[in-house]
Amino acid sequence: MTMSSPLADTLTRIRNAQKAKKATVDVLASKFVGAVLDVLTDEGYIRGYKPGKDEKGHAVFAVELKYDQDEGAIREVHCISKPGRRIYSASKEVPRFYNGLGLTIVSTPLGVMADYQAREKNVGGEVLCQVF
Repeated sequence: MTMSSPLADTLTRIRNAQKAKKATVDVLASKFVGAVLDVLTDEGYIRGYKPGKDEKGHAVFAVELKYDQDEGAIREVHCISKPGRRIYSASKEVPRFYNGLGLTIVSTPLGVMADYQAREKNVGGEVLCQVF
């Protein structure tokens, strides 16, 4: 079965694993997913990730989830851009999530970065997802 959105699959696996109180979760590996996981690690939503292989030999990332007092660090996550409808934003119009308390992840010509970094560097791009 083909997957139309690796990012949506990754975020769903993380969300479900946090609800089940898992320590780690395996997600399919790609450069794009790795870049998004780097942003989540830098912003403190996950502890980190390590590359590996699953039982079938496919490349995966083992994502270490982060908890605070038995509650997951990621409370909400929404995919904004979808395969059927891509959402783009100019540098000055990158949306803020929860008035800046949350995080919007943007794919720019300079790479995948957080919303505040895109505003600082004055670049826009595709709005991928929002995390709180």
